[in-house]
Amino acid sequence: MQSFWEELHTQRWDDHRYYHQSRINQSLHFLSAMSFLVAYVMLFIDPVVSALIAWLISMVSRQSGHFFFEPKGYDQVNKATHEYKEEIKVGYNLKRKVILHLVWAAAPVALLIDPTFFGTFPAHSSGMEYLRHVGTLWLFLGIGGVAFRMLQLFFTKGVQSGLCWVIKIVTDPFSDVKLYWRAPFALMRGELIDPMDDVEEAESRA
Repeated sequence: MQSFWEELHTQRWDDHRYYHQSRINQSLHFLSAMSFLVAYVMLFIDPVVSALIAWLISMVSRQSGHFFFEPKGYDQVNKATHEYKEEIKVGYNLKRKVILHLVWAAAPVALLIDPTFFGTFPAHSSGMEYLRHVGTLWLFLGIGGVAFRMLQLFFTKGVQSGLCWVIKIVTDPFSDVKLYWRAPFALMRGELIDPMDDVEEAESRA
């Protein structure tokens, strides 16, 4: 059990130090985390609304930070290239995220072409019904996306790594609030890149 928690800590630490150096990205992750927490509550009230919040607010803000603001050059802090970080990424790297988001964007279009989505739904008769059908598809896409990557990790890195990653993903909103609530204030001071003092401290202790 100790090795499980150690690996979970390592996955979370690597995610922070490798992929969250931009203060804009961190701030967007804080926004994403707060909206994910709302989505978690809504999951018990209205799962479709939960999925709409998660995809339209949480995921859009979260992934915008990664795609548009996180540095893609050589990482001086961790002495690693962008290509190396993409290769060792446990979860969805940028290439996998592109595929996932293409499927996400295709779902509303598919519902317009076939309002029953191959017989899955009765044809929508209003904009609200259409939106709820989209939310239902996105709900299952989210569950499927996590399950698919977990199974991939079972075969490529082991069952423990896959389970650690799932726990990390589910609890990320809580840890992101703790890690990045100061980021908007740093951004307002004009600090675009986190100096990552915590990484330097960790390396000095190693």
